[in-house]
Amino acid sequence: MDLNALSDFQLVATHAGFGKASRASGRSKATLSRRLADLEDALGVRLIERGSHSLELTEAGKALIARIEGPMREVSEAVDAAREGVAAPRGRLRIAAPLLFSQLALGRLAAAFQAIYPDVEIEAVSEDRFIDLVDEQFDVAIRINPSNDSTLVGRCFARDRMVLVAAPSVPMPSAGADKPGRVPAVVMTTYTDGTLWSVNDGLLSVEPRPVLRLSSLLAMRDAVIAGAGAAMLPQSIIGASLARGELVSWGAANNETELWVLHTSRRLQSPKVRAFVTFISSQYPDGSFSIP
Repeated sequence: MDLNALSDFQLVATHAGFGKASRASGRSKATLSRRLADLEDALGVRLIERGSHSLELTEAGKALIARIEGPMREVSEAVDAAREGVAAPRGRLRIAAPLLFSQLALGRLAAAFQAIYPDVEIEAVSEDRFIDLVDEQFDVAIRINPSNDSTLVGRCFARDRMVLVAAPSVPMPSAGADKPGRVPAVVMTTYTDGTLWSVNDGLLSVEPRPVLRLSSLLAMRDAVIAGAGAAMLPQSIIGASLARGELVSWGAANNETELWVLHTSRRLQSPKVRAFVTFISSQYPDGSFSIP
């Protein structure tokens, strides 16, 4: 398929008309119209509805523009880099990241990366939902304990660990008891009643009795410091509180939490994606996710 035809279609769709597209590109309306007609013939579908005063994308046209916008941008960046004889990172880098990671680290990381690569414009979206990199046109995603996905590749850049903590005033159950100790607990809103907390290789088991259900790990930490109950929290957000004596550790979970930077499994990575993956991995040389 002719990439020039796709580029012209994107140009016309972006400017919502042949006239504006012609003025923006310096190409004649006749050439743009012919290219678009050739593309429609090749695909066998109509991509736009031509009105007397306006242009509307058809459903097929909307679907096509959504799919080609990211790849066409990368092609343009690659051509620019080839023309300059370099493969310097440049262009917009769209990052999807979970909320807690964004609150704790992403602002600092983004500023440091942009200082090294000033031709890269970072756009970061912080949400705790699953984001499809292809459909939603993201370049990279930060994910916690990601499931296997054959369409994505990347690397684990840091690890964290869940720790069972409480304020010093909250009595710790006896380890090794026949029955799990029942304690007041601060839990996530997604917590399933009856789920036990096990730490120290199973030497201590706790049956949470939820007294607070919160959707923010930082809010949970503050509630635990205030003496509301025990909670399982990431080491990364409680280290300072443990050091100050505001919290005490009852033990750590066996499994580590892995933080991954992922991108689509294309054979050739764009320079900006490759640079970001290398950069974020260098920020945690010992592999531990810690907050400065």
